[in-house]
Amino acid sequence: MALVATTTLSAVAQDAAKLADRLDAAKAVVQEIMATPDKGIPQSILAGASCVVVIPQYKKGAFVIGAQYGQGVSTCRTPNGWSAPVFVQLTGGSFGWQIGGQSTDLVLVAMNQNALQSMLKNKVKLGADASVAAGPVGRDTQAATDWKMNAEFLSYSRNKGIFAGLDLSGTVMSQNADDTRAEYGSDIPFDTLLKGDKAVPANARPFVSTVAKYFVASKAAH
Repeated sequence: MALVATTTLSAVAQDAAKLADRLDAAKAVVQEIMATPDKGIPQSILAGASCVVVIPQYKKGAFVIGAQYGQGVSTCRTPNGWSAPVFVQLTGGSFGWQIGGQSTDLVLVAMNQNALQSMLKNKVKLGADASVAAGPVGRDTQAATDWKMNAEFLSYSRNKGIFAGLDLSGTVMSQNADDTRAEYGSDIPFDTLLKGDKAVPANARPFVSTVAKYFVASKAAH
């Protein structure tokens, strides 16, 4: 019994450390993107955002058959601020003669209530269940407005300091149930968290407050 208890505690500690690292990495991605306004997400985009999804080190590789995979976190705007995070995963694939690979930081911005509702379905196929487009970068407010009107999700990627849109059509976004259970101690529905019905855990506060900080700044500037 003592051995089982020790093993269980060790596993719990490892899960907690893994999730804390992912939250810290997601916070760092937001900070680094917003630290370069001439190359990052336009302020008008964040001013109208419903939700933000951050996937640190999203991996895309290919050898005849392409594959995409990433783990990250999402938070949504609520009447009382930004929600407790949901742990999410992106999976997808592509076919064709291709060789190569890359790892990028990925940010998805949900731009309207349709995008939010798509997220609340728990499993979304980008490009099918919800439209997705490579988002504009820099300070071009008009371009940002045009894109916002035509897509439910805008995607941004960062690879070696370069910010650009990323084609995610066909990629599936879903809740990572195991990580959600590890974070909150039980199975909590995707929509319960994103609607703000659960307090933000202590380890997630830096990430959520970072998103909230730039959202407020962007809205004020907008």
